[in-house]
Amino acid sequence: MENLVQEAMQNVNLQAIMPSLVLCGFGMALLMVSVFSKRGSTAHVAWLSLVALVVTGFVALSGWNNPQAGFAGSVLYDNFAVFFSLICLLAAGLTILMSDKYLHREGYPVSEYYPLILFTTAGAMWMASGIDLMTIFLGLEVLSVSLYVLAGFFRRQVRSNEAGLKYFFLGAFSTGFLLYGVALLYGVTGTTKVDGIAAYVTANPAAVTNTMFIAGGVLLLVGFLFKIAAAPFHMWTPDVYQGAPTPITAFMSAGPKAAAFAALMRVAIVGLDGLQSEVSSMFWILAVLTMTVGNFIALNQKNLKRMLAYSSISHAGYALVGLVAWNKIGLSAILFYMLVYTLMNLGAFAVLVLLGKQSEENLTLDGIAGFGYKKPLLGVVFSIFLFSLMGLPPTAGFIGKFYIFAGAVEAGYVWLAILGVLNSAVSLYYYLRVIVQMYFKSPEEDFAWVSINAPVAISIAISVAGVLYLGIFPNTVMNLAKLAGF
Repeated sequence: MENLVQEAMQNVNLQAIMPSLVLCGFGMALLMVSVFSKRGSTAHVAWLSLVALVVTGFVALSGWNNPQAGFAGSVLYDNFAVFFSLICLLAAGLTILMSDKYLHREGYPVSEYYPLILFTTAGAMWMASGIDLMTIFLGLEVLSVSLYVLAGFFRRQVRSNEAGLKYFFLGAFSTGFLLYGVALLYGVTGTTKVDGIAAYVTANPAAVTNTMFIAGGVLLLVGFLFKIAAAPFHMWTPDVYQGAPTPITAFMSAGPKAAAFAALMRVAIVGLDGLQSEVSSMFWILAVLTMTVGNFIALNQKNLKRMLAYSSISHAGYALVGLVAWNKIGLSAILFYMLVYTLMNLGAFAVLVLLGKQSEENLTLDGIAGFGYKKPLLGVVFSIFLFSLMGLPPTAGFIGKFYIFAGAVEAGYVWLAILGVLNSAVSLYYYLRVIVQMYFKSPEEDFAWVSINAPVAISIAISVAGVLYLGIFPNTVMNLAKLAGF
């Protein structure tokens, strides 16, 4: 143990965790600002949080083509970590932009909300840069604990309490799976480092038939599958997404999910490379199951947040197709798709933030009737986000799915790509149903309460610009995703 501590101390490299250190520093400073701020005054904390994210983004970019390893090989801040860190920072920024007026409307103008988002993002960045299972676990717990609080932030609302409690219990359950898997893998290989596990398998090919090793790998993957809401580990998603504050629902569907995919990819592609055929077969089944469950259950949803929750499950299934492919284009496509999904999903939720009344009882299919006529600009941008979620050109959603399915075809998984396309066709029904309600149903409301404020307008503008730009000119970002991939 003493040698291990000495090794860690000799290999400290703060540059490897500098972006998350900067973000945590801002988070702690903003907590102190919140203490001395007037009760109900939150706007200055929100804008300072955005400054923190921008500064962290510039610090994060310093790691591009300049990989930094540290802490005895537990952290690697490389292009892969930079790409996912920027996605998480973008998700946090868009969430903060749509939050301040919303919190005041709902009666919870509490400035500690914003540091919690920063801490969640820092945890996500640790997950993306962790190459030791314990480092990944540390990032996961920092992310999760903050999200437990944020999901149940509206403490006087039963639905929010239920969301926080369910997310806490299921998060603890998934953590148990993950830690048990780590313990079993350590018992077999004698290391928790991802590349160390891969080296052990290379030196001992018989390890892939070891029951304890297989069980450890499966349990570890199950822990991550809970976090990305893959079927059949998706049961928490609809209730939590519906009950949590809408900006937090948007954030959970993008930033933490991207971080979970980053950790899953490192562990699967690097650490479990010796089990490629077995892991690919498992992901094949999970991808089909996740796409199908998400899309078919979404068909019957009346609540818009619940519908987007099942939509989120289906999109996790599409991303898993890239892991099944296990090739350059498939893995790069996951990075591209996570960015695209962040933009189109947070953009859609930003519109819902404006559409909702207090307590958001009107966020239903009936509640959106005639919205496109009464609020034509918001109707158009909401339709763009829905078209992108469907995967229709010329939006980024189409290009993202194209790359994902192209990777599967290149790897020989033609039937998986066909099933993915068929699932996308199924999704047309419930997305188009929203558009039909907006434009082909008589309005029951005048939507007079819907007013576009500057921060939410910026959030929507960034999202719609990103969705259209990446749909028409995807090559630059896709090339960066290839540089960031394995």
